[in-house]
Parts: sequence; C-alpha cells; structure tokens
Amino acid sequence: MSNHQHTLIIDGTSGISGDMTVAALLDLGASEEHLREQLATLPVDGFTIAVTRANKHGIDACDFDVQLAEELENHDHDMAWLYGNEAAAEHTHEHEHHHHEHDEHEHEHCHEHDHEAHGHGHEDHHHAHHHHHRSLADVTAIIDGSQLSDGAKRRALAIFSVLATAEAKAHGKTPDTVMFHEVGAVDSIVDVCSVAICLDDLGIEDIVVESLSEGHGTIRCAHGLMPIPVPAVINLCQAGNIALTPAPVAGELVTPTGAAIVAALRTSEHLPARYRIKAVGCGAGKRPYEGCSGTLRCLLVDEDA
Repeated sequence: MSNHQHTLIIDGTSGISGDMTVAALLDLGASEEHLREQLATLPVDGFTIAVTRANKHGIDACDFDVQLAEELENHDHDMAWLYGNEAAAEHTHEHEHHHHEHDEHEHEHCHEHDHEAHGHGHEDHHHAHHHHHRSLADVTAIIDGSQLSDGAKRRALAIFSVLATAEAKAHGKTPDTVMFHEVGAVDSIVDVCSVAICLDDLGIEDIVVESLSEGHGTIRCAHGLMPIPVPAVINLCQAGNIALTPAPVAGELVTPTGAAIVAALRTSEHLPARYRIKAVGCGAGKRPYEGCSGTLRCLLVDEDA
C-alpha cells in the first residue's frame, strides 16, 4: 500500500457490476490474501470466493466470483431466461464457450423483493436458503459486526444506503422498510464489502467516473420483462447525477450494485488535467454481449500538480 493517496479512474464504457469492480481492483494489486482475511470476519457464512483469470474478447482479466455453499440455480447467465427467446438466439449461439459456469450472483433480476412470484417454480424450494429478505438494518448489522476498517465499513454502508434509497423509490417503500432481495443475499454483501476492502487496501481516496455505458431492451424480472435500465439503476443515476452513454448492446450493462458503487463513492466526473498511470486492472464480466468488451477497466493514477 502506498503512503500517499492515489486516484482511481473507472472506465464505464463496458458498464459496471459489483463483481467486475472487485476483480478490477484485485487486478490493480489489491491483496487477495487481505481480502480473504477481512471477508472471514463477516458474521455470515455459506460462501467462498474464487479469483481466477479469464480472457474476454482477447483481453486478459481477473474474474471474481462469490460461490454459495448450496449449489443454487442462478439465472443470471441464462440469457434465454433473462432476455426472452428472441434475444437469447442472438446472444447465445456464438458464446457457448464463454464461462457458463460463472454466474454473476450479484445480479439481481431487478432485485425482486416479491420472490414468491419468481416465475420458475422448479427452484422455489431453494428460496428459504438463498433469497433472504434482509432490510438495510440487517445488512448494516452484518457490516458493523465485521472487523473491516472504519473506512471500509463506511464505504460499504454508503453503497447499501444509496441502494436502499433507489430500491425504496422504485417499490414505493422507504429505505428503512424496503426489503433487499438478491441485494440482501450473501453474494451481494460480499461483493460490496470486497469493493470497500480493496479500495482501502489500495489507498484510494478519489474516484473518477466520467459516465456509464448502458445497453437497451428488456430484462426479465419476477414481474415479467422490465425495460433497461431497470428502475433501481434509473434512480441511482438520477440521485448520483451519473451521465449515461447509450451503447449498441441488447442487454443490461449497468447493474444496480454497480451503479450504487458509483453513486456512493465517486468524487469527480472529470478526468484530471494530467495524470500518470501507476497500474491498470481489468475485471471480467459474466455475461457475453455482442459489441462490448465485457471487462471493466480501472486505472490507478497519480495526478500531476
């Protein structure tokens, strides 16, 4: 860890998700060993993390995956389910070789809270284990009960706080009463805490994000197909004054957790006038999209005075 503060530039041209951000920060040089030690202090169990390498469209990237103890079905990489059959045809025929074993657990299917209506009955018996209803108070208690540094706790809580506000607005609730569905699940808590731990480890103070690219179309949630960006992402971009750049991609590039990271932690939307690159990190996404690199690039830079 450096003894002076670095600036992080997050390149949002491929969108952003929680696990991609963790992977990019690990690739930048955040300590995996330190991350594992810190995560072990979270008062939740039933998860392991896997840190591997992936090649996405010719780019070598780090892949961060939260694996749950019960092997639960996760539909996030099931493109046919997520996008309906028309989009599935265009998404999957060339991509069968991609990483089908990785699910981006962080994702969310619009964070459906009413998961009783999840729409695929064959996995209903899993809900008791996986789809916990957690309130912001529950998530706060988990983070407070850990041994994360004060700075890491503050950042993790800030991310969940803006997420709760965005979800509450989408569902007509208040931040205190809204129940996180997948976002309250262990995998999302691990993603968010991991981002906070890695930022702390790298000594990052300032975080610059110019804009986020987002795709178009619809994505399937418990209530059926929802337009992209989904309501929580819309609310986060509005609240965080985040500029969106439409991308020629049929699919969702910005997840609620990804947007929440930017809304909660960004310090500037303007690149420094001059900067020197100290390190670059690439984090692999889990979903194969046409016309998108599928990696999140982050730069660790020093600004010239």
